[in-house]
Amino acid sequence: MARHIVASTSEIPPGGNKVVAINGRDIVVFHVNGEYFALLNRCPHAGAPLEKAACVARLTSKEPGVYERSRVGELLRCAWHGWEFDMRNGQSWFDPQRVKIRTYPVVIEDGETLAKGPYVAETFPVHVEDSYVIVEA
Repeated sequence: MARHIVASTSEIPPGGNKVVAINGRDIVVFHVNGEYFALLNRCPHAGAPLEKAACVARLTSKEPGVYERSRVGELLRCAWHGWEFDMRNGQSWFDPQRVKIRTYPVVIEDGETLAKGPYVAETFPVHVEDSYVIVEA
């Protein structure tokens, strides 16, 4: 899998997202609770852009009228028809055996790490002020 630098961490604010084109595919990168998740920017149901999806919590209930919220912001609810997906693995909540969204590994690396390589060349002092979001596709 090739690595693609898609944004600096400051470009995707907490609770926000950014759409990037990689190998002809639109991939949306979400920043949720200090973590980054990358998914194909297309709902498998009707093709809605997931960048417009609501980031919601998982709701559970042990009895009528009593609800517990968990995994706040980690589930996506499609803006067109309300289908819900887990950002961590792309799994749907309505048909987990058959429907899912493609996910991509995301790593955060310091800019100084990215500047290193296997080649030796004349170098000049460089100051790196930010980290970058990297998507493996």
